[in-house]
Amino acid sequence: MIRLGGGWDEALAPLFESENYLKIRAFLKQEYAQHTVYPDMFDIFNCFRFTPFDNVKVVLLGQDPYHNAGQAHGLCFSVKEGIEPPPSLVNIFKELKEDVGCTPPDSGDLTKWAKEGVLLLNTALTVRAHMANSHKNCGWTWFTDSVISLLSDRKEHLVFILWGGNARSKKPLIDKNKHLILECAHPSPLSAFNGFFGCRHFSKTNEYLKAHGLAPIDWQL
Repeated sequence: MIRLGGGWDEALAPLFESENYLKIRAFLKQEYAQHTVYPDMFDIFNCFRFTPFDNVKVVLLGQDPYHNAGQAHGLCFSVKEGIEPPPSLVNIFKELKEDVGCTPPDSGDLTKWAKEGVLLLNTALTVRAHMANSHKNCGWTWFTDSVISLLSDRKEHLVFILWGGNARSKKPLIDKNKHLILECAHPSPLSAFNGFFGCRHFSKTNEYLKAHGLAPIDWQL
């Protein structure tokens, strides 16, 4: 049995008890046995463990985990302490500095954001080594779409940050009358100059939170 704590066990019980999730588990059991898969199986659900359900203020959507050794640890865009930040994360730090003046950190570990109330959710929670998007069709899309819908339905005044086509495709799952949706190009070097740089999503997030009586996110890592 998976134990996440922070109110997630109750919220996600219908998902974990479903036939769809049993199929994901069976697939992952075989994948982890036969291939190198990231993140470590004990880190798959870290985004929930680090951000209790009642504490979620922001949902930042990624695509799938980093697929090189030592990078992924269950939080989208984040890498473990001591691992060089990938190009997309470097661009995120550049926009962070331009937008809210945060000094680019030495580490690419975003755990502090998670503890501030930023749910760092990938749309697929696992990946086979060196094969981006390889687990996209194993059932994770159903699972994470269900999580997004659940958050949209049960909470109010969340900020959903959608960077890139994969994340932006989730927009129909979100009630725009209850939440703020921020969307733009992906921070990848291939697309960052098409609207990611200058998006000011960090300051816009905090302006919205403060306008609704919520504490802003301390983005400094």
